[in-house]
Amino acid sequence: MGFLPVSREEMEQAGCKQLDFVYVIGDAYVDHPSFGHAIISRVLESHGYTAGIISQPDWKDPRSITVLGKPRLGFLISGGNMDSMVNHYYVSGKRRQTDAYTPGGVMGRRPDHATVVYGNLIRRVYKDTPVIIGGIEASLRRMAHYDYWSDSFKRSILLDSQADLISYGMGEKSIVEIADALANGIAVQDITFIPGTVYKTRDITGIYDEILLPSYDAMKAEPKEYARSFGLQYQNTDPFTGKTLIEPYPNGVYVVQNPPQPPLTVQEMDDVYDLPYMRTYHPSYESQGGVPAIAEIKFSLISNRGCFGGCNFCALTFHQGRTIQTRSHESLLREAVLMTKDKDFKGYIHDVGGPTANFRHPSCAKQMTQGVCKNRQCLFPAPCPNLRVDHEDYLTLLRSLRALPGVKKVFIRSGIRFDYLLADKDDTFFRELVEHHVSGQLKVAPEHICDTVLSRMGKPSKAVYERFVSKYRQINEALAKKQFLVPYLMSSHPGSTLKEAVELAEYLRDLGYMPEQVQDFYPTPSTVSTVMYYTGIDPRDKSRVYVCRNPHEKAMQRALIQYRNPGNYELVQEALIKAGRKDLIGFGPKCLIRPRNQNASSNQPPKKKTGKTVKKKTIRNVHQKKQKKE
Repeated sequence: MGFLPVSREEMEQAGCKQLDFVYVIGDAYVDHPSFGHAIISRVLESHGYTAGIISQPDWKDPRSITVLGKPRLGFLISGGNMDSMVNHYYVSGKRRQTDAYTPGGVMGRRPDHATVVYGNLIRRVYKDTPVIIGGIEASLRRMAHYDYWSDSFKRSILLDSQADLISYGMGEKSIVEIADALANGIAVQDITFIPGTVYKTRDITGIYDEILLPSYDAMKAEPKEYARSFGLQYQNTDPFTGKTLIEPYPNGVYVVQNPPQPPLTVQEMDDVYDLPYMRTYHPSYESQGGVPAIAEIKFSLISNRGCFGGCNFCALTFHQGRTIQTRSHESLLREAVLMTKDKDFKGYIHDVGGPTANFRHPSCAKQMTQGVCKNRQCLFPAPCPNLRVDHEDYLTLLRSLRALPGVKKVFIRSGIRFDYLLADKDDTFFRELVEHHVSGQLKVAPEHICDTVLSRMGKPSKAVYERFVSKYRQINEALAKKQFLVPYLMSSHPGSTLKEAVELAEYLRDLGYMPEQVQDFYPTPSTVSTVMYYTGIDPRDKSRVYVCRNPHEKAMQRALIQYRNPGNYELVQEALIKAGRKDLIGFGPKCLIRPRNQNASSNQPPKKKTGKTVKKKTIRNVHQKKQKKE
């Protein structure tokens, strides 16, 4: 078993004259289960279908998608492991300089809105060949959506790409059902019955148990209608309770979303991850410096999928769902043993997790028969009384991995949900996490400390985070360890005004901590927070939300989090004045910045009258001393 063919020559070496599917992707070809194109291709292969890869074709040249010939059953398209617009641009609109999913990290090898561009490219050459789109970009743009980068309301990507079907979500089940239908001679326009797919039609008379969403024209004319539509979509992301959704378009066209596929069983998850992946990038990239993205995942283990955390700025609900799906310990241990045999393995497993590392089972028993609750969350605003809180399975897995010959350390880097951890009355996992699985610092995501903003984020209150911080410190002290917490923080999320941004800055002042990086809220498709950003309405309860859209105000909110950076002085000063907080400009212990004289060139206090100068202290030294005191 080797790599999938990427050229005619490799097709011939594999004894293949015509492929069943040609997969056009926006990433480099990496045959590893962390890459969606690898999973889908290997799953098809395991069911007897052949597939080849066209990676990052020249979208300006139609011949670039003919290199593997016309496929027998159809073209598959994925924009990549990230939405192509997120891959290309910072939230400021500035273009990124590198692309970790491209050989050598070179930027610019894929177009903006890659799925749409590739779909239209194929249609120019192969007018009647079925085209199926999938991956994160297609999945989250499957219905009409707000596009931050063009500041416009866009149609379903199914229409703009000229594709026939969308396989949304993770796609392993739906892609096999699509392949079987095509192989049995069913015309692609008649494939309207597969869960986890979206199709277009002019006839909806045969659809039952459906929900008619607001029309595209109505949503474009009135953003409130989009908020209402998204609220309905949000309530129908569960395979047990989800209804068929119908979105009307002009000229009698309808985009129809079938309910999601059922979650994978443990055995099905094992089957997917036990497929014969080469576990690295195609050798043709070696001369270009390889593919940078492999570094973070090569020695990491994916143990679960799905998330019942319910963060409103995250699209996981729409892509992987809220039901947790897990791999068996045996499957994970087999993969770990393979890692230990790799010549580059140094004894460190970088991560064991998924969207949330410490979720290893459904949040409650009823989810597997009745589905998730439509109008309540498992953890927000407080843990549900029916929530099953148990780290025993995850703990057993980690202990088994630690015991493998050749393994020195097992880290957890994919994120710990700290409110779920606190809800566990047994501290055994928390203690072992601190003792064995933290590399000097643990990254957690409180995101903010103002409860008004946290409620819009779907995150636990400040009090919960502070309880976690206190307990983390206590356990470290008991174990005689000096390990730190690194909090992820977000600026200008809907609901955050300058008032809340100042409160966050004050919290960081009292903590004696300045983040090196700050995430400005990024409105990506199919999140509750993005709907708030576009409409000014919370789709959950239809309440009005303050939205920071002005780039200068966004810069001020971001600068407040890093108020100690001298380069942010003017923005911080302006923000404090606008927020009515001049009291924070001065020399007192609670002040964020010092006043500057008109001719002053730096943020320094005045000289003492004794004639002796005050010893200068760099921001870095002050920060280090405060840390030592703690």
